[in-house]
Amino acid sequence: MEYSKQLTKLGTETAFAVSAKARAWAEKGNKVYPFHLGDFNLPTPNNIVEATLKGIKDGKTGYCPSEGIFSLREALANDVGSKRGVNYLPDNVSVQPGGKPTIGKFIASVMNPGDEVLYPNPGYPIYESQIEYQGGLAIPYNYITSDDGFDIDIDHLKASITDKTVAIIYNNYQNPISAESSIEEMEAIADLAIANDLWVLSDDAYYEIIYDGEARSIVSIPGMKERTVILYTFSKKFAMTGWRIGGSIGPKEIIKHISKLNVNAESCTTHFIQDAMVEALNGDQSGPQYLLKTLKERRDATVNGLNAINGINVALPKSTFYVFPNVNEILRFKGMTKVEELQEGALKNANVSFCTRDHFGRPSKNESDYFIRFAYSGINVDDINEGLSKLKEYFESK
Repeated sequence: MEYSKQLTKLGTETAFAVSAKARAWAEKGNKVYPFHLGDFNLPTPNNIVEATLKGIKDGKTGYCPSEGIFSLREALANDVGSKRGVNYLPDNVSVQPGGKPTIGKFIASVMNPGDEVLYPNPGYPIYESQIEYQGGLAIPYNYITSDDGFDIDIDHLKASITDKTVAIIYNNYQNPISAESSIEEMEAIADLAIANDLWVLSDDAYYEIIYDGEARSIVSIPGMKERTVILYTFSKKFAMTGWRIGGSIGPKEIIKHISKLNVNAESCTTHFIQDAMVEALNGDQSGPQYLLKTLKERRDATVNGLNAINGINVALPKSTFYVFPNVNEILRFKGMTKVEELQEGALKNANVSFCTRDHFGRPSKNESDYFIRFAYSGINVDDINEGLSKLKEYFESK
């Protein structure tokens, strides 16, 4: 017996492998400072938990519509549309078991084998994986460093569009680098999509993890709502990564295709969790407000701790819960040639666990800089300060 050749094209999310190494190190009796995974050590707001338990007691445990229950699709349409200045109806929404399924189902709906899809690199590794697994060509576009962090290389993006390009994946408020588009940058992407008649997947996973200013969406630009599918997830705003609940929001026709894929993949998303998400969107918002306040405190502590290390200088991110420092000087000082060596040394000598740039898409051949990523959503301020103090000692020692 043999396995499918297609499986050789399927990637994975290697941050979970980093998590496994950290767990193994902790099981040996070490206190690990976990900066590796964008998960939470904060509870899901209580009103959501109570609504979920009520749904179970009320018997909402059977099958429900593949596209999602009407009350949640209506709540999502109103919430997502009002916060982006556009109008959505329930028929523009397909409920998903998490944010991730939207990626694969969007690609399945717009791409044929041999087509090209542009995706951000570094970026969420499942973009690359799903494009290639489904027989497409994953074409990366890159970022350039700026005073505020990172900007999309628009010239490179434009030059990468060919007659085989069918879509752009766009992740404003970006994982892993926390990049945030200016209005001009967002409009430039919209212009390219419209001029070349391309679909856009707008990954809005971190749309409401904003510390300063107002969130902006590409769908608010004229001509973009008609060609954009929004990836929505409850995981980040409500600290419920393991609940697996999200949505695809976009033009009615493509949402019909995505909902048909729901039937084939999972029949439906858990009924009582869907029911509770109506409370999450329409009920008491003090829970997510507390989460955002806590994340901001952790962001400040993380940035301050990293900038106290000789050889590191990072800008203050205005969104997400990640920091992406350049460690070229650290590697040179320690006489290392591989960032993985630095990563392993940090775990064994400082008990600090983090991911590297290589966990977020294949590096291009011409990349010469080395980066590591810190997630601060799952570690409290005292441990951030303690862990980064130990990391400073390790990074600054020969």
